[in-house]
Amino acid sequence: MSKNKGAINRVVLWLLIAIVTIGFTLLAVFPASWMASFVERQTEGRITLGDAEGTLWHGSAYLGAAASSKDPVSPLLPGRFTWNLSPMILVGQIDATLENTSVLSNPLALSGTWNAWRISPASILLPAERLAGLGAPLNTIQPSGQMRLAWAPLQFTRQGNNVGVTGTMTLEMNNMASRLSPIKPLGAYILVFEWQGQQANMLLKTVKGPMLLSGTGQLANGRLQFSGKAEAEAGSEERLGNLLNLLGQRRREGNKNVIALEFK
Repeated sequence: MSKNKGAINRVVLWLLIAIVTIGFTLLAVFPASWMASFVERQTEGRITLGDAEGTLWHGSAYLGAAASSKDPVSPLLPGRFTWNLSPMILVGQIDATLENTSVLSNPLALSGTWNAWRISPASILLPAERLAGLGAPLNTIQPSGQMRLAWAPLQFTRQGNNVGVTGTMTLEMNNMASRLSPIKPLGAYILVFEWQGQQANMLLKTVKGPMLLSGTGQLANGRLQFSGKAEAEAGSEERLGNLLNLLGQRRREGNKNVIALEFK
């Protein structure tokens, strides 16, 4: 009887070893398309990974978006993003890196847990032409230039179904121009985001003109509220008049006219 019991135990043990081995083998070869599906779900289809290659743990793809499920995916940023993801994520520990030499200043490191994680400092180059996708009046102005989004370490914390962010992000906009203006460039600007939880306080200021922009606002739960002004440097009022009129309504401040920048 004991011999039969011992034989059964050995069979069960070998079955368990086989199941675990098969399980780890399947995990090791999970296709990168699984990562694409995850990104699509998390962004509700607004962002996807195109032409995903490799595995869930080590793969690459380009970042893209499609207007609908029937439309082809178009790249949002140049270059391919390459990721390395530690299997420790299966037990709740996040350890990952993200690289794209075409737009990222250095590899991005993510570390922490499912409930709280940290992203290392870096910067990313953004195409100014994408601003037209935000709608009026930017789709009419058709801005161009060089944009760079930089951040200090960012701390993310899961709050129920939402994610809170703590940290500072700075958007540098250099050599900005518009097809509607004979003056090129229009100027250089900085937009600072101070994140606290699910909202960010915003500050816009001009580094150099001739088009001067300033203002403050708040980004909360995906909704933008902003109040500011646009004006021309002395001597550029007439040449910038048509462009400024597209940005908002004129108002009088002291002895000069400015354009009210109001987004609610």
